[in-house]
Amino acid sequence: MTKLPTIVRKVLGLNPVLLITMYALLVFSIFIIESAARHQPTGGEWFAKRQIIWIVLGTAIYFIVSLIDYKWLKWLSIPMYILALTLMTVVLSNGSSVHQISIGGVSFQPTQLMIGAGILFVALLFEQLPRWKNWLNHPFIKLTIIAVFCGIPFLLVVKSGDMGSALVWVPVAIICLFVAGIPYRYLIMMAIGAFGILPILYYLVLPSVSERATERIDQYIAMVQNDGQVEYNDDNYAIHYVTTAIGKAGWKGVGLKADLEGQAGAVHANGFIPYDTAHNDYIFGVIGEELGFRGGALLISIFLLLIVGCLIVGLFSKDAFGLIVCCGVSGLIFAHVFENIGMCIRVMPITGIPLPLVSYSGSFTLICMLLLGFVQSIWVHRIDYSSKELDRRRVRMLNL
Repeated sequence: MTKLPTIVRKVLGLNPVLLITMYALLVFSIFIIESAARHQPTGGEWFAKRQIIWIVLGTAIYFIVSLIDYKWLKWLSIPMYILALTLMTVVLSNGSSVHQISIGGVSFQPTQLMIGAGILFVALLFEQLPRWKNWLNHPFIKLTIIAVFCGIPFLLVVKSGDMGSALVWVPVAIICLFVAGIPYRYLIMMAIGAFGILPILYYLVLPSVSERATERIDQYIAMVQNDGQVEYNDDNYAIHYVTTAIGKAGWKGVGLKADLEGQAGAVHANGFIPYDTAHNDYIFGVIGEELGFRGGALLISIFLLLIVGCLIVGLFSKDAFGLIVCCGVSGLIFAHVFENIGMCIRVMPITGIPLPLVSYSGSFTLICMLLLGFVQSIWVHRIDYSSKELDRRRVRMLNL
């Protein structure tokens, strides 16, 4: 029997669930972005073409990372982490209201790079600690690592005013705590302490750090308590009509690119969903209205399949780095999906973060595909293709 080249075996060994779900979301994003941004001056087609460019670039990154053994790529987390911290410092010095910086005419948000690099860097530290000194594997040392290397980026993101991205750190850090094997007594004490200082953080710390975040929470509470009509210039105007669009769509929705006019027409078509964020922060409002309950439920199911797929890959990982990365990426995707969809259905306040792989957000799309490439590499290289282990396994199977 002819032995296949290593690169071919790696390609054939790609996890089909991760591959299909990721590209299903990316292909879907092209059509829904074109529909959501069709009222922009440049038209929805311009944004769809730009999304295709990001997908092509992300595809190159994804397959390069997937087919290279992550035992070499994981060391890139150190320069990535340093670069992300530097860029976050630049954002703070510029004071950008949209948390973006421009390099070579390309604008992007370094907060997404910061979170992705943080997951990889913490995973690398947890894998290397036992190899250095046994006492470095103590739970208190692990807690200190998470507090420092997740806490510093968290505070930088909070300082920049991007509370939506800052909240993403919470589930990611919690997952790292569980995966790192922190005893439950530590976790229980931390949870009690967190609940105890929550009022202090909300009433004293948050207003001094981000007035915008405080205003959005107050707006959310006011809207929940008073579910009446809102004026065109009301603070809750946007979220009121986003939830209305989803609630009135029914099972089938009004249809993709529906341009129904009049009071009974489509909410987005009549300009009640802000055009400048309909293809990004409020894209699920457009999805819910145009594709209805079945479209929204199918989208959530694909995300669920992607998250579960990442967790399963983590179970098959051959080291701690792979396990933590897979769980961290799952937490990142879950946090973004929950926050984005949650604010569109009035489960939580407006956070202003994109829906992974679906919203128009070039830098975040690239970061997601990079991280999913790491997960795919962890799956592909759970077997050491550089040795004869695969051939030995094949011989044992044939002997059976």
